[in-house]
Amino acid sequence: MKIRIVNHSKHPLPAYETQASAGMDLRADLDSSIIMKPLERVLVPTGLFIEIPAGYEAQIRPRSGLALKRGITLLNTPGTIDADYRGEIKIILINLSNEEVAIGDGERIAQMVIAAHEQAQWVEVEELVATERGAGGFGHTGTK
Repeated sequence: MKIRIVNHSKHPLPAYETQASAGMDLRADLDSSIIMKPLERVLVPTGLFIEIPAGYEAQIRPRSGLALKRGITLLNTPGTIDADYRGEIKIILINLSNEEVAIGDGERIAQMVIAAHEQAQWVEVEELVATERGAGGFGHTGTK
């Protein structure tokens, strides 16, 4: 699949880090580092603008290493970039650590996965087909 992209950042285009990677890393496009206080959230620009084909979305997900090693993750995850959005991709980061964390220009802060989707059509009915599970949820099967 080919996706049109405008790169206003000073960094290379997102790329898959391994041959079997599902996500491409996105980099912060900053004039200066951001210092995030504990529990602070910031909107980080990437300098990227994309044109996704209809029937697809870009999902924005956290990077596991950043979350584990530094306590930085994403809010609204996975974030969705719809096919008709043409604005800059920006990432909502949150610092869940107990320390200040610096985010530098060019740092890989999130990953983007391109995924197919369908739009559903509602069929309104009076009742749903019964299943063995029924309305059980929120841990109803236990922990073991």
